[in-house]
Amino acid sequence: MTEPCTLHPIQTPAAWRGSELARTNEWIYQLSPIEMAAVERLIAGLRRSGIPRERVTRDDVPLDDALIAAVRRWRETLAHGRGFVLVRGLPIENLSDDETALAYWALGLHLGAPVPQNFEGELLTEVRDIGADPTDPSTRLYKTRAEQDFHTDGADVIGLLCLRTAKRGGESRIVSSVTVYNEMLTQRPELAARLFGDFYWHYFEPQMPSPTYFIRPICVARGSGLNTFFIPWYLRRAQELPGVPPLTSEQEAAIELVESTANDPSLYLDMEFRPGDMQFLKNSVILHKRTAYDDWEAPEHKRHLLRLWLAAPDFDDGDDQLRGGITLG
Repeated sequence: MTEPCTLHPIQTPAAWRGSELARTNEWIYQLSPIEMAAVERLIAGLRRSGIPRERVTRDDVPLDDALIAAVRRWRETLAHGRGFVLVRGLPIENLSDDETALAYWALGLHLGAPVPQNFEGELLTEVRDIGADPTDPSTRLYKTRAEQDFHTDGADVIGLLCLRTAKRGGESRIVSSVTVYNEMLTQRPELAARLFGDFYWHYFEPQMPSPTYFIRPICVARGSGLNTFFIPWYLRRAQELPGVPPLTSEQEAAIELVESTANDPSLYLDMEFRPGDMQFLKNSVILHKRTAYDDWEAPEHKRHLLRLWLAAPDFDDGDDQLRGGITLG
C-alpha cells in the first residue's frame, strides 16, 4: 500500500531540472592545479608502496588538505545536494591508464566502499563495446554500443571515469528521479502512487542456470527523501518468466510514464565526457542513460570508461538490498 507521506511533491535539492542546470557550470568541479599536483603525488606514493590497486584501502590513501576539502564537497553534494557531480581535470596526460585507474580508485574510496558489479566480484569494471548482442537477455548493455534507456544501477554511488571518448555519440544523459516523480504526481497522481506497489523484475547473470525474478517497488519513501529503482527492460523481460503475473494496465502505464517523463528535454541534462572526467551519481535520486555511439577503428582509440559502484551506508535514502552490489549470496 502506498504510504500517505509519498503523495506530495518531494522538495529537496535533488529535485532539479536539466534545462536550468544546463545554463550553468555549477555541477562541474574543475580540479585546480594544486589539486592536480596533489593527485600526482598521491599516485607516486601508492606506486612506491607496491600495493596492488584493488588491495588499496582507504587507510592507504591519505589525502592532503586540498583533496580532503574537494572530496568532502563532492560527497556532500551527493548525500544532501543535487545528487551528482562531474569532476574535471584529472591529469591523465601525465599518467598511464593504470595510474589513472589507481587515482580513480583512490579518490572513490573516500566516497564509499567498492562493491561487486557481477558474480566474478569485479570492483572496477571496464565500460566499452566488446561486440556483445544487446538483444540477449544476459547481455549487460554497457558491453555494447547500443543506446541505454534511463535506469538505475546497484549501489549508493555510481562512478564513471572517461579514458577515451567515442568517434561520435555516447553522451551521458541524467535526470532527477525525484523530479520525474514530482512531474508524474502532477500529471497522473494515480500512476505516481502505483510506483510504490510491488513489481516483478527479471534477473539473470551468465553464471546462473536460468533466469529468475525478484519482487520490489520502483519507489520507496526512505529517510528524508525518495528512493527510486528503475530498469525498464528488467520489468518487461520478467513477463517471459513462469509464475510472473501479467503487468496490470496501470503498471504498464506507470512504467511508460516514467520513461516519457525522464525523456522530456526540459528535465534531463546531457554531459559530453572528456578524457579525465569523473562522474559520480547518487543512485537513489538519479536515472541515467547513454546514447548510442560510433566508435573508432583502432583499438587504442576506442571509447573506454571505468565504472565504480560504491556503498555509502550513511546515505539515509539508500537501499540495503542494493548497496551490496551483485553477489552469489
